[in-house]
Amino acid sequence: MDNETLKFVTYCISKLAQVLKMSQREVYRRLKQSGILYDYIVPSYDVLHTFSSRYLIEDITDYMKEKGVLPK
Repeated sequence: MDNETLKFVTYCISKLAQVLKMSQREVYRRLKQSGILYDYIVPSYDVLHTFSSRYLIEDITDYMKEKGVLPK
């Protein structure tokens, strides 16, 4: 993972933690265990980093719900 992707992942985790009212550690754990982090966010960096912050967080939150990481 290059430096820009790492910064983006860190931003996503931080923003999700804020919106979901969870610790960053818990958000990271859920993203990693569900495969969302390394199967979606990291490989899709080129597209995802062009989204607005609001859309990005909604997109990831919706995906977390689909994967059962968050309640629907």
